[in-house]
This record gives sequence, C-alpha cells and structure tokens, in this order.
Amino acid sequence: MILSPLSQALEARGYETLTPVQEAVSAPELAEKDLLVSAQTGSGKTVGFGIAIAPTLLGEAEHFGPAEAPLALVIAPTRELAFQVMRELQWLYARTGAQVASCVGGMDMRQERRTLERGAHIVVGTPGRLRDHIERGSLDMSGLRAIVLDEADEMLDLGFREDLEFMLGQAPEDRRTLLFSATVPPMIAKLAEQFQRNAERISTISKTDQHADISYQVLRVAQSDGDNAVFNLLRFHEGESAIVFANTRAAVNHLTARLTNRGLPTVSLSGELSQTERTHALQAMRDGRARVCVATDVAARGIDLPNLSLVIHAELPTNTESLLHRSGRTGRAGRKGVSALIVTPKVVKKAERLLKWAKITAEWTLPPSVEDVLERDEARLLADPSWSDPLNEDEAAFAERLLAAHSPQEIAGAFLRLHRLRHAAPEDLMSPDERGPKREPREFGPSRWVSLSVGRNDRAEPRWLLPLLCRAGNIEKTAIGAIRVQDSETYVELAEPAIDGFMTALGDGTLEQGITATLMEGAPVLPTRSTRPPRDDRGPRGPREDRGPRGPREDRGPRRPYEGGDAPRGPKPAPRPRREESAYHPDGPAEASDSRPAPKRKGVWKTEKPSHEGAHGPAKSRGKPRDDKPKGGKPAGKFAKPGGKPAAKGKAPAKGGKFAKPRPGGGEPPKRSKG
Repeated sequence: MILSPLSQALEARGYETLTPVQEAVSAPELAEKDLLVSAQTGSGKTVGFGIAIAPTLLGEAEHFGPAEAPLALVIAPTRELAFQVMRELQWLYARTGAQVASCVGGMDMRQERRTLERGAHIVVGTPGRLRDHIERGSLDMSGLRAIVLDEADEMLDLGFREDLEFMLGQAPEDRRTLLFSATVPPMIAKLAEQFQRNAERISTISKTDQHADISYQVLRVAQSDGDNAVFNLLRFHEGESAIVFANTRAAVNHLTARLTNRGLPTVSLSGELSQTERTHALQAMRDGRARVCVATDVAARGIDLPNLSLVIHAELPTNTESLLHRSGRTGRAGRKGVSALIVTPKVVKKAERLLKWAKITAEWTLPPSVEDVLERDEARLLADPSWSDPLNEDEAAFAERLLAAHSPQEIAGAFLRLHRLRHAAPEDLMSPDERGPKREPREFGPSRWVSLSVGRNDRAEPRWLLPLLCRAGNIEKTAIGAIRVQDSETYVELAEPAIDGFMTALGDGTLEQGITATLMEGAPVLPTRSTRPPRDDRGPRGPREDRGPRGPREDRGPRRPYEGGDAPRGPKPAPRPRREESAYHPDGPAEASDSRPAPKRKGVWKTEKPSHEGAHGPAKSRGKPRDDKPKGGKPAGKFAKPGGKPAAKGKAPAKGGKFAKPRPGGGEPPKRSKG
C-alpha cells in the first residue's frame, strides 16, 4: 500500500500505473522484510525502493519529524547515479518533509559534513565517500532503519566489496537491507546471505522480452567509415537526444571533437573530467543545449537522460552486461528507443557472439546514406508545425514583398538551400566489403644518386636522414626517392630537376654534423647476397654413398668464408689430451702411476701421493702402514708432504702442505717457539 503523500507525488509526476518492479516491492506483506531484487535497467527501480522503504521510515505517520541522524542510507556505484537517485527521492518525498542529503566523491567534503550535522532523513552517496564520513565520525549510523544497495553488481565489479562490507557491518542489526541488482552472480548471493535476514527474492526480468521497447540494429560499415557512420546516424535522427558509447577516454575525446567540428552540439563524459564538468555536461543534455553525449561505460552508468531515444555503440562493449546496460539508457519507463551497433568487418564475429549470448535479435542493415539523410531532412521540413501557424502582420507584409520580387519556385528553392545550410552535409559511405582504392606506385622519373658519408655503423636511419636532406638541401621530400643505408655510407636517389639546387644549397657539400654529400656518376652497385641458386634449381641431391668418400680436410681446400664478411675460421684445434691419474710433486712434474683416468672431485684432480721417509720413519696415513710404491689404492694421506712429517689426522698443515709455495733453497721452515 502506497502512503498518501507518495501517491500524490506520483500522480503529480504523471504516473498512471506502476511498473512491475514497483508493484512487486510495494506489496504490503513485504513491508518489513529484506529484499533481493533483480530487475532490468530502466524499469523504475529508484522509485520502487523509494516506495518500499517508506513504511519503514514513516511508520503510520505521513510526515517526517525534525531531521537528526539519517534513517535511510542509499549506496550507488557512481556519482551521476547518486545524484539521479537523490533527485528522484526528493520529488517522491517532497510532501513528507524529508531532508535528502548526498555524500559523493569529488564534492566538497566540508560542506557535506555541515549538511550532515544539520540533520538528514535520507543520505545518498558513493561507497568511498560514505566510508570516509563514517570513519571520521560525521555520519552517524546508529539510527538507520533501512539500507539500499543500488546496482550492487556494478559496485562489486568496481571493487567496492570491502567498503560495502564495512558499512553493512557498522549499521544496526535490526535494519532492513534492500539489494537491487540487474543480475545476481555468486558474489551478490554471498553478500545477501551474509548481511540479509531471510531476504525475499524478487525477479521481474523476463527472458523472452528483454528490452522489448528497444529496437536493436547492427550497422555494417567499411573499416575506415566508423566515425562517418556515427555522424550519418545522428543526422538521420536529427532533433533527438542520443548517447554514443566508446571504450576509452581517448576514443571519447576523438569522437567529441569530430562531432563538434561537424556542427553537432556535443558533450562528453569520461573519468578524467571533474565532478563539476560532468554535472554541467548532463545539465546541458537535460536543458537541450546539447543533443549528443559521448561517454564511456563507467561514466554513463545509471544516468537517466530525458527523451533519450538513440544509443550508438561506436565501439562494441566487452561483454553482454555492458551491452544491456548501455542499451538500457533508452527505452525507459515505456518509451521506445533504438540501440545501434557500428560493426566493421573485423568485429562481425564478435557482434554475433554478443547478441547471441545476450539473447537479442537485431536487424542487420546499413547506415543511412546521403540520400537517406537528405530525404529525412525534407520529410521533417514538410512535417514542421510552423506551416500551420498563422502569420502576423510583419510576416505577411514580408511574404508579399517576396512574392512580388520572386516566383514561388525560387522562394521555395532558396528556402530549402537555407535550411540545408543549417546542417552539416552527410558523409558518403563506402560499401562494407569495399577496401577502398589501391595506392598506385609513385612514378619518380629521371634521377641521380648522391652518396652520404654516414652509414649503418653511425646509426644512420632514413627517418632522420629525410628531414636533414630537406633542410640542408632546401628541397621537398617528394624530390627524394630511395634511400639505401649501407655499413659506412648511404645512397640517396634525388629527382634530376632538384639536383642543381640541392648541390648549390650545400655549397662545399657538407650537410650537418660533418656529413658530406658526393654526386655519383651512376647508380650505386649494392652488395647482394649469395648468388647460389636454390636447391630446387640445382636438382635433387644424391645419397651419401653415391658421392664417394669424403677426403681429409687439408685435401678439400680452404673453407669458404662466411657471407657476412668475417675472416675464415682456422683449423680445428687438436683435442686436449686426457689427464691421467698421477702422483703430485710440488717441485717437478708428476709421473704417471696408473693408466686409468682420475675422477674429478669438486673441481680438483684426485691424485696419488707418494710416500716419503723422513727422520721419523715412513709416512703414515690414517694410522695404516703403506708400501713404498703406491699401487693405485687409497692415497697416502690428504695432507702428506714430501720429505717431512705427515700431517696429523683430520688437520690441515700449518706450514707447507698441498698449496704451500716451495721455499727457496729447500729445507723446512723454521719452527716457531711456543714461548
């Protein structure tokens, strides 16, 4: 049941019947329940949840009391949608005395804080700014009776999940939570399960008549005619508000400039604009000062422009959700609209997939031609209501003077020409399958060659040689033909009529930075690659056994030099002899003790150590006696040293040892006293 002040506001606004989603959420049995609502865009959701929370906020009363802490909090994904929701709630609750405030990113936060301190019944805002006010203590959540999440799926896509969970966690547990979303993906279902209490599931989306008030068209255009097709379509729908979607800010700026230069009153919406600029752009559309809005998906999310009858997808959206949200800007609240997709040959398959996945049937056709636009102009001119308006005295007197000076045919023709001058001429479009005229090769004519003293070794490139030649030689780039960069010099082809002026401008033949130019007598002889014919021209190669044995390297002559210019490779070095296991001696070469190769151990050859007899008898290793002659068994000790006392077990020698340098004159080093 709708309360009396709200019903009066709806009647004054021209509402004769409620939309399906408005009727569903305003049912009396749902007055105190949490709601999870999925409804397509443009179905009147804002008025719907405004009606749904009225019993919770007002109870049995028809008017609000003094504004203190907020009673309701409405969260929207974008600034434009938040302002739109605020305007809708203001006229809906105008007769109840409700104070509606906004907390939106990009606006003056101090002014918002002062507004909240004065009190508000309903607060509408974006997630980031609302969380800032809560953390700063300027937004009191203790008195909330209802929270509404509008376009919840979009807020999750934009990364506001953490902010939403924070605000829902700060709100009182006994509040109502209304969650509105075009789709209900798993993340939305999980959010509803976590923060709602036995939510009633409501869906008003019909799979059979999705966007029934929108006529979809696919306009096939040539690859280079995308912008021209957008302009012709706008000219064909002259006088109607339209929104053109692009995928990037750069594309938005490009299209805005192109359409403005053709005389169409155009504004743009993109993330790089400030909030003031975006507000002015939307107000220009509502006032009629602008007729075309070029926008990205995020900037235009949730905006509702009056009498918007045309949506143009200058660039295809990335998914079906974006396609439906874009198209939902038109065909709202029972009004008819057109959604046109500009499709070049490269994206035909993508357009087919998008329409198939969105379950949309579209008409494949061509954009309006020049004749179509001019015919539509004439039809609009003949149907103009000004023809039936009575003439005043001044107009009648001027009409008599015109008829006296010119014939009716001359007056009508001049009037038609003046009418067409008010509009930009439509563009002549190519066929979608036409690739355009092929570029004919340029005939250069008689020419001479000039040699420059700079080449590839000096990092010479045609892209900086071309302006250098034009600047130093005082010639146009059309007088320059081929540029052949070699290792140490560069050959440039110049038109013969420009040779004299070029050489005169150089004077001593110097261009810049010490680069000199020399006029050549004929065309340069450029080095070519190997002239050896390909294998197919040399016939099949016979088997190895039929070609005879291959002789030794020295009998086959020198190797053929590498084509890149490197010096011939020398003979292959002899293989390194395998080192045999040997005994180590610091003062002389080791003698082979075994024919077996010694294994490697941590990069050092494992060797046999001979036993030496010193003053204390034969050397010992690990306490085991050894024969004088090693037999290829275990080494005599890791740190055994010749002619001296063997190292103690497990300890490295303090002096000498395996890596000790030989002492001049032989003998042992002097022992250090312990004292």
